[in-house]
Amino acid sequence: MRLRRATGRTGKRRLPAGGGAAAEAQWTQRLQEQAALSYNQGYDAGYDAALLSRQAEPAAELDRLKEEAYRRGLYEGGEGIVDTILPDEEMLPDIGVQHIIEAGIRALQPAKIHVLNAMEVTGRLGHAMNTGRPLSVVRLGDGELLTMAQGTVLSDEELLKQGDFLPYAGIRLPDHAARNQLVEAVCKADIVGIPKLRLPNFQPLAFAVFRAHGIDYRQLQLTLSTVNYAIYLERYLPVLLQGRRVLIVGNAAEGLAAALRGGGIQVAGTVAPVEGIQDVPRVMHAISSHTFDIALVSAGIPAVIIVQRIASELGRTAIDFGHLADAFSKGEAVL
Repeated sequence: MRLRRATGRTGKRRLPAGGGAAAEAQWTQRLQEQAALSYNQGYDAGYDAALLSRQAEPAAELDRLKEEAYRRGLYEGGEGIVDTILPDEEMLPDIGVQHIIEAGIRALQPAKIHVLNAMEVTGRLGHAMNTGRPLSVVRLGDGELLTMAQGTVLSDEELLKQGDFLPYAGIRLPDHAARNQLVEAVCKADIVGIPKLRLPNFQPLAFAVFRAHGIDYRQLQLTLSTVNYAIYLERYLPVLLQGRRVLIVGNAAEGLAAALRGGGIQVAGTVAPVEGIQDVPRVMHAISSHTFDIALVSAGIPAVIIVQRIASELGRTAIDFGHLADAFSKGEAVL
């Protein structure tokens, strides 16, 4: 802000009415105070503007670097691959990478495999209960796959870096006994869910783990690891549970039980808590004391083992229900 002096037509300073030395001194002091105030305001404003400018520059630079990295990654994961495959003297004008991939997938049609969808899995679970036959539906996510990768696909250093969430899921690395139990459960399970996404620790790791442990995926009945959510979202859950005696296993058992009872489902009992892989024997003993048609098991990585053992040891039907139990407990999912 610029300080304007009070001036007459001659441009000379006008003193307040009353004149005299005292008035002159008072007016001078007032001008000095205003000048000081204006200086401070201007300094602060300039400082703040400079500071904001310096803060904005790194943010803008970071955004630029992110955009550059994204574009580079997009190229290297798509068009860049095409560039490395095509000879230098050949091109595919006006054909995008998506069309190239689509054509490649059509050419690989014989290599594709079918995985069961939500309707098919629901139908098999219902048929098993109707005929009194056991059936297990287990699901493999990144936690289960990382556990199974111990000493085979990934080094201990890689596992500790990528599997820092595993204690929450019931596993503390290294735990080769847990790995072996998971491998056995997958081999014995009736339906095995695997990830659809081709991210590093998902579908590619699943098939790498299968190879490492000598598991022929062609001999497995596969579905997606998100089949529990698909059964819920496609409205098959009431069809599956209505008229059945449902046992609920896991730390969210009471909340899920309340939600199911509210939807008219008969809850045969609950088993909780499940405190990691070492707790499986106690949990199985508790489960064996209940009479039920189907068990919904939400227990992290140990759920794979528990579900498979419910089928093979108790002759019942069971599915790894996963975090869907938490969604029901919090009221985020309803029948």
